[in-house]
Amino acid sequence: MARFSVPTKARLPSSLRVDSTNPAVVKSLGRLSREALISLAISWLDGDSIANAIPYLERRGDDDEIDLDDLYPACGSVQELYEYYAAMQQQKGSKRDVANRILEGDWRHGLSLYQLAMVDFYYLEEHPMSQKWTAYKILPLKPPTQGADDEVLQVDDKALNVPRFHPSTFLQSLQDQVLPDIKAHYHFHRPKDLPVLLLRIFVIESPYNSSLALSGTTNFTSSRTVYLAFPDGSSHIYITKSQSNGPTAAGESRSLQNLIVHGVPKALSRPRERYTLTPTSLTSRNLETLLDKRGPGRGNAAGGGWSVYASEKNKKSPLDAILPSPPLSRDSSLSDQNRKRLKPLDQNQRAAKKAKLVAKARFGDSGLVADGKGIERVDILLKDPFPAAAAAAAAEAQGQDEEQTNAPGEPSISARRRTIDAALRQAADGDEELNEPENPSQWRPTVQVTFQGNHVFAGIRQLVEAGIVDGERMPGWMTGEDGVTVGVVRHGRIRGNKGSGL
Repeated sequence: MARFSVPTKARLPSSLRVDSTNPAVVKSLGRLSREALISLAISWLDGDSIANAIPYLERRGDDDEIDLDDLYPACGSVQELYEYYAAMQQQKGSKRDVANRILEGDWRHGLSLYQLAMVDFYYLEEHPMSQKWTAYKILPLKPPTQGADDEVLQVDDKALNVPRFHPSTFLQSLQDQVLPDIKAHYHFHRPKDLPVLLLRIFVIESPYNSSLALSGTTNFTSSRTVYLAFPDGSSHIYITKSQSNGPTAAGESRSLQNLIVHGVPKALSRPRERYTLTPTSLTSRNLETLLDKRGPGRGNAAGGGWSVYASEKNKKSPLDAILPSPPLSRDSSLSDQNRKRLKPLDQNQRAAKKAKLVAKARFGDSGLVADGKGIERVDILLKDPFPAAAAAAAAEAQGQDEEQTNAPGEPSISARRRTIDAALRQAADGDEELNEPENPSQWRPTVQVTFQGNHVFAGIRQLVEAGIVDGERMPGWMTGEDGVTVGVVRHGRIRGNKGSGL
């Protein structure tokens, strides 16, 4: 009887194999280092993983001859293969030899979805900045009133409910939200150094959950991968953008992102306990930054200069009384002759010392180059009115320039302005305070400020210490105390995107 596949809503099994000659599989292994490849092969041969990562073993009888054309002879047992890879750790070589040994030798019949998930997580550990994470806040919803079927549930700001998270129950509920014409594979991973649980969701467009779903290169190339991070003891969740193994339309990635954002709170909800996800305007490639700003610690609402109160070492509080220190008493064992007289500082030295003290006061314990909590990009939209006197002079000068420089039919300067990012427009349009009636006599120029680098706020702190930026007059949002990467400034204060809580 011929084998056949039936469409189903079940998820992809971890034991389902992908051909080892698939270009996406070869590319995934090629991204890892030699040490990671060997460690990965050893973990596959472990007792807990061997069921989903069965290698190709030799099944030759006594009368069978050895295939001399085989470049990578198969081992006779799992233990023998385990000892072989353990011995490779003490040897030198190239990662190409290890990758070829895996794909053309010990796992020549293909790699399972479980193995490919481990490959991606090993790459994520070697390159922790490879994914771009967006923080979302889990908020409870008010229970619906009796008899109101079409009622839109509102966020319950007074409730302190936090959803219970159980991995297997969560996956079963999340699978119910997946469309029947696509199939997904789920894999959990626990990093060694971070208090977070990672979930990898691998999605393909197929109604089958058998080998027919991965037959050919097209299905696997058009697949997409999304990562979710669940921090311990926090009411936040971090989600990445969908990554594709091949060219895909932007609409497909956006639809998958919306499916995850709407499906996760439904999977976390229970009867009479509904939840929703709201963005927090915080995006970064550094998981440690998200754990510090939107995690279980005290740093969620203590950024910039307030970070001194979030330290777990000194346990300071803003309510602590600050007592003046007593004057220095003279030590009787030291004489005036042995006491060194300090050289008075000149004007430049005093200015440099003052700038460092101001930077310490504005940034506190944050904004350090080596703290490992860098943010790569910050986009700010300024919506404050321009000063009246300066605005009149600028408008008059602008009118004169347009009369002199603009030829007939040539677009004006205002028409050539750079368009504002969509996220900033959403933040400005969605804020009720920003939609208040504006005075037509006030000029409000559209100004977007973008900071970009390895550690944005550490760079601003260095500018303050160097005296380039006036730390005393600098606004508070430049110290990172609001904990957002996209926001709108109005009346000198920053407003985050929808749901940021600012």
